[in-house]
Amino acid sequence: MRFYYQWKVMDMDLRHFSAFIAVAQELHFGRAAEKLHIAQPALSQMIRSLEAELDAPLFERTTRRVRLTPSGEALLEPAHAIRDQVEGARRIARSAQEGIVGRVRIGFGGTSGYSILSLLAREVAERQPGIELELHPQMYCGEAALALRDGVTDLAVISPPASAGIAVHVIRQERVMVAVPTRHELAGRNSVSMADLEEQPFITYAPSHGSQVREAMMRLADQAGFLPRIAQEAPDPYSLLALVGAQVGISIVVESSNHIRIDGVTYIRLAEGGDAFTLALGWRRNNPSKALTRVVEIVQEILPEAVPPEAE
Repeated sequence: MRFYYQWKVMDMDLRHFSAFIAVAQELHFGRAAEKLHIAQPALSQMIRSLEAELDAPLFERTTRRVRLTPSGEALLEPAHAIRDQVEGARRIARSAQEGIVGRVRIGFGGTSGYSILSLLAREVAERQPGIELELHPQMYCGEAALALRDGVTDLAVISPPASAGIAVHVIRQERVMVAVPTRHELAGRNSVSMADLEEQPFITYAPSHGSQVREAMMRLADQAGFLPRIAQEAPDPYSLLALVGAQVGISIVVESSNHIRIDGVTYIRLAEGGDAFTLALGWRRNNPSKALTRVVEIVQEILPEAVPPEAE
């Protein structure tokens, strides 16, 4: 039956599927008509036309209730798919008419980068479906800045200051905290200072990544008067936290990591962890891409620019 519905859709109006979906959701013709902002007789006529076209009853109607027939149940999923595909095609066509199509390459890494890109990808897909985001994950700030400078990417999650020719949009100041094994002696504390961690083995990212979190850890340790003892290096946040959970060591992580729940890992506030570094999105000023320009506009709309502490 699914193939039959897909074959017959060319003979039907998208409004018939929208009407069917509304009645299927409400199981009430009056409420469905109000939802669609049409008269109930017009809605009933559309449903009858759809049933006639498919040669199958879609609803059982009594004076007390409305419910889907087996044919109606079978149609519901493909009806949603048809409606979504047509609406998507319309958005893409409108974007193409406006000239806003293309691909934007984005470099990012760490939990902060993932949270930013998750929001941005949803908004771009909704507002500009003609633009494809080509994601390059596990590019930490240093690597991402180099890839941006060299033209490998169009947009990147970086930490200012940026090199000449790079525009930046500051997202926020990142705090850092401490991740420790749940059975660790410090796990019951509400907060710790960096000096409390001097004798601890640390898990961190490799220096080749250009990780701002690693740089913040080294800077805070230096201010506390010690050089961290690195027990192991990890390629990404999930591997790093898994090593903490395995009691290999502790780690300095961004505050946005606390939504990642790993068995055996406890997060503790770090007294010196405020405003550890600045997080921003950067792009080359001379990039002629209209798609990039539109994505930057969306970034500026959904992520108001933060003011770095030194600018206040």
